[in-house]
Amino acid sequence: MVVIEPAITKDEEGDVMTGREASDGFETASEGTDGGSDNEEQQQKQEKQNVSPPKDDSYEDASNNDELEQQKALVQANDAKLEGNKLFAAAQYEEALSQYEVALQVAPNLPSFVELRSVCHANRAICFLKLGKYEDTIKECTKAIELNPSYMKALVRRGEAHEKLEHFEEAIADLKTILELDPSNEQAKRSIFRLEPKAAEKREQMKEEMIAKLKEMGNSLLGRFGMSTDNFKAVKDPSTGSYSISFQR
Repeated sequence: MVVIEPAITKDEEGDVMTGREASDGFETASEGTDGGSDNEEQQQKQEKQNVSPPKDDSYEDASNNDELEQQKALVQANDAKLEGNKLFAAAQYEEALSQYEVALQVAPNLPSFVELRSVCHANRAICFLKLGKYEDTIKECTKAIELNPSYMKALVRRGEAHEKLEHFEEAIADLKTILELDPSNEQAKRSIFRLEPKAAEKREQMKEEMIAKLKEMGNSLLGRFGMSTDNFKAVKDPSTGSYSISFQR
């Protein structure tokens, strides 16, 4: 009996292949040479490891869109702020307030917009100061200082508003902060020197008002028993500074 051996061919690289392998174009694990399948599996694993993960184009697109939106918001906010500056220079304070508010609404609350937002709050504060709305001035300055604690103009304007409202203690506190930031600020030194006597006078006035209210309250209670606070005398001990209360009819 004649046995027909399969034709032997070579691939382009010179490896020996059977006729079936030449026709199929690939080699199965059972048909390969000893150790061939293990080598092939290792090679496939290595190729998988070397394959880079696909780039997330959607993430990059979203990031680029966010940057574009922020740039657009910055341009719009700056335009509104500049328009507000023009209106302020023309003494149109109400209109300027509206433009600064537009800038604040457009500018997102992000670290890159902190400086712009603090400036807009400080500019709104000076508008309120010009309009005599000192409480609003203080609120806007406080917002500006929260964003930028070393904002000198905002500290000065808040101090001015506090002085207008006779909040002398608060005004002095702002002036002392200015001196901490700028120890050579002579104007702040002069203002503190000028305001300290007023603050002391205000404290005495508030103390007298408080005593008067307490006396009125005491008389309303003691009156039920036929007495008044005039029946009680407070005597101060000069050596200790404490008071003793004596009753007099």
